[in-house]
Amino acid sequence: MKFLARSTALLIGLASAFAFAGGTALWLFIGGPESEAALAAERSPAAVSSPETAAGKPIRLAMSAAYVSELGTGVYSRISSYLTEKTGVQIEFVTGLAYGTINSMLEEGTVQSGFICGLPYVMLHDTPQPAVHLVAAPVMKIARYQGKPEYFSDLIVRKDSPYKTIHDLKGRTYAYNDEISHAGYNQPRYRLLELGLTQGFFGKVLRSGSHEESIRMVATGKADASFVDSLVLDYDREKGIGHAHEVRVLESSGPSTPGPLVASSQLPVELRNKLQQALVTMHEDPEGRKLLDEALLERFVIVQDSAYDDIRAMKDAAEKAGFTVIR
Repeated sequence: MKFLARSTALLIGLASAFAFAGGTALWLFIGGPESEAALAAERSPAAVSSPETAAGKPIRLAMSAAYVSELGTGVYSRISSYLTEKTGVQIEFVTGLAYGTINSMLEEGTVQSGFICGLPYVMLHDTPQPAVHLVAAPVMKIARYQGKPEYFSDLIVRKDSPYKTIHDLKGRTYAYNDEISHAGYNQPRYRLLELGLTQGFFGKVLRSGSHEESIRMVATGKADASFVDSLVLDYDREKGIGHAHEVRVLESSGPSTPGPLVASSQLPVELRNKLQQALVTMHEDPEGRKLLDEALLERFVIVQDSAYDDIRAMKDAAEKAGFTVIR
């Protein structure tokens, strides 16, 4: 979550702008271990949500620090406000947390819903008693996505770099956002496995904490390359923010189904259905359409668990080959 530490002033401004917007509380946890430690008490067994608790208290909706662009966070806060208005259920928006932290909180029920990556979804679902259920997945407006719920893992390098293919990156510095990210780790690892580049291909491997920080590291020369979520890269390019215009795409892997909104298994089914109905009809409502346009989304759609089978297959292939760590 390095980018959060560097953007404290920005996030404080966002907190002022969006806190309690439209009746929705915006929780911004800024930076590192102290932020996640602050939630420790709420992640105790006594805090785990039950149907009675979920029905009588706000639904906490989490979004990973790596899910969207830094400046895209405010849009999802307003989408949470919209969900509060349309469902009649108070939604508290929680952001700035790592993938693993949100997974743990969804398992425990200390957050009841979350915009998460496809790989964390698979990890939470593929257990004897699935910890989450699918609610909906986004469809981006940009033509590249053909009106489908899909995205890519884009291998980026600096615009002025000499690299022409992935093979040119041998011995170079590689940055990734998170070990349980599909676009940033699972799919790139599978790509290296496909090419037989598993014996210490890169010279150095660095963890950035977010796709946007990976883009920044490549643009500023702290890393030579990174696989990043195309939704983040394209959002920043379209909005003219960040460092997206300072990098170029060497190759793209995919498509895969993008990260969904999930609901904890501890959230009553009637509340899950309310969230789903409000999301998948947003594009039919003028207020919802305006928010979707701001987020560069066409709509949210219902997806089936099988849509994430390719993510499972890539994970399983890497584990079977004993290639679990990019190096």
